[in-house]
Parts: sequence; C-alpha cells; structure tokens
Amino acid sequence: MFARLIALIALCLSLNAWAAVDANKASVADLDGVKGIGPAMSARIVAEREKSPFKDWHDFTQRVSGVGEKTAEKLSAEGLTINGRKFSAAAYAKAQARQEKAKDKADKTGAERKPASSPAGSAPASAPTQTAQGTSAATAPAVAASR
Repeated sequence: MFARLIALIALCLSLNAWAAVDANKASVADLDGVKGIGPAMSARIVAEREKSPFKDWHDFTQRVSGVGEKTAEKLSAEGLTINGRKFSAAAYAKAQARQEKAKDKADKTGAERKPASSPAGSAPASAPTQTAQGTSAATAPAVAASR
C-alpha cells in the first residue's frame, strides 16, 4: 500500500512537470522551469506581463527582448503557452500581417493629418512689432532703460 502511494505521488509529480506553463499566469519559478528560460528572461517576461498581459505569441515576441519566432517555437515545444495556446507559425504570420496592416494604415492617416504650413511671405507669430518710436517692442525696454 505504501509503495502504491509513493508511486502515485511520483506519477503526479511527473505529470506536473509536463504541464503547460502559461506566460501570463506563471510564477518566476515556473518560468525558470521551462528549458530555455533562465532567470534573466523570466524577469523580462514578468516585467512585460505586469504592463499588460500578452495577447498572443506575436505580442510576446515583440515585447520580450531576446525572443524571436524561432525561440518562441522552441519555448512552446518545451511547454510554454500564451493564453493556453502553443506556438503556431501560421497564427504568428497572421498576427504579424495584421500588425503591419495597422501600422501602414496609421502611417497613411498620420500623413493626411499633417498641419498646413503658413503661407509664403507671412511673418511668424513671434516676429517683433514696431513701436511708435521706431524700435521693436522686444528692444523697447532696453532702449528706454538706456535713456
């Protein structure tokens, strides 16, 4: 009976080692347990996660320095997930295309919103004005003080 209990505990612990580790929920120790993630990377993951949860693998790779598409694929194979999902090259490419499309749209909209330049020959708003005595308003106090 005691041997069966020990075997059951060992089985539970071994199953727990293969459990998925979600980057949005895992502790630093859990992240460190994933092969390929060390203390420095787990600290970067947690720091970014505290700003806002990761939306998907593309968001994860954009925000965590040192993680690109290939590293994400390796980490996923070792048990890391984002919102319960394993890395998928197709989903990653789709998210990347969506982000590029949004950026292009923002660039196009930003170009249309540029303010118009002032007409040629008009004086800037900060140009000094002439006083009745023929000196500019900007130098008038200095001229008055010297008299």
